[in-house]
Amino acid sequence: MKSEFLKNWETQMKKGLLPFFVLQSLSTKEQYGYELIQELKSSFGIDVTESTIYPLLIRLMKENMLSHNWVEQPSGIPRKYYSISTEGKKHIKK
Repeated sequence: MKSEFLKNWETQMKKGLLPFFVLQSLSTKEQYGYELIQELKSSFGIDVTESTIYPLLIRLMKENMLSHNWVEQPSGIPRKYYSISTEGKKHIKK
């Protein structure tokens, strides 16, 4: 029971801190979704899926914490790059 409790606790901690980790990661450079997933894994040891990260990115954009821009790629498929906004920078300083 103790290990199950700790596993659930760790999961809930990661969920609660994920927006902070995303903002922190984007404060260093703008990134597209898959790149951000890889960065979260390498920098913070957090495994997230597309079904977790994209709704979070949309929510953070609605809260004016992030902005985005489309960048054309040589392959012809544009990528949406996310960057932290001024409001997002204020938020992580708190």
